[in-house]
Amino acid sequence: MRQPLRYPWPFDPDDVLAPAIAVRVDVTETRAEVPDHRHRKGQLVFALGGGVTCRVPSGLWMVPPHCAVWIPGDMEHSNIATANARIFFVYIEPGATDLPDRCCTLSISPLLRELIIELTDRVEDDDARGELLTSVLLSELPRMPVQQLHLPISSEPHLRRIAAALAQDPADRSTLAEWASRVAFSESSLARLVVKETGLTFGRWRQQLHLIVAMRELASGASVQQVSADLGYESVTAFITMFKKALGKPPAKYLSSVAQNGGSAFVA
Repeated sequence: MRQPLRYPWPFDPDDVLAPAIAVRVDVTETRAEVPDHRHRKGQLVFALGGGVTCRVPSGLWMVPPHCAVWIPGDMEHSNIATANARIFFVYIEPGATDLPDRCCTLSISPLLRELIIELTDRVEDDDARGELLTSVLLSELPRMPVQQLHLPISSEPHLRRIAAALAQDPADRSTLAEWASRVAFSESSLARLVVKETGLTFGRWRQQLHLIVAMRELASGASVQQVSADLGYESVTAFITMFKKALGKPPAKYLSSVAQNGGSAFVA
């Protein structure tokens, strides 16, 4: 069950004139969600603990601990947080800094992490120190390395149906032929459609979903054994092998390196 994700006080980020504002949201024992919405300001979604999944029209983006997802202004999106997550939303005025006009995952350096934490709760605070911290944050953000950990989702209705079903039950191990039968396609036609719309083969596309789910659940405290079972792997070894092949390191070492290096772990 998901509860609404609540801000520490009611506010509309677009009503605040500051070039950047940071707000902290602590999630309790239940997963929380901000449903589809949009605002003029761009939004940086940063997780200091736990995990956040951002959904935009073109895909799902995972926010591992010590990384952030950038969502440009005026883009419809929703945010789903794991239980006990510690999240920071940084709202940035259009043109205030040089960030991409598309969603992307950014590494967050220790300096940026501390800047975001320090700026929290400084809504409409225009003191000199706040202005200085904001200026440093906006100058540092464009220097952060871009990583890729997202699931491309096509607007094509058959693929959206498959994506929704897999997101609901990621342990579903149906073959491409079985999925093709469900959506009234031939196997070869569905295979071509997936590559055309997502740039990935069906197997790689489903694996990317598994990685997103795995990162989210591991970040919220689930064990490797539990995640492996929830994703339908025959053994923990098979899951670890998949994870290491995709991300370069087994789960525990990957999450540890992300935490130690401020989000700069290798992502394929």
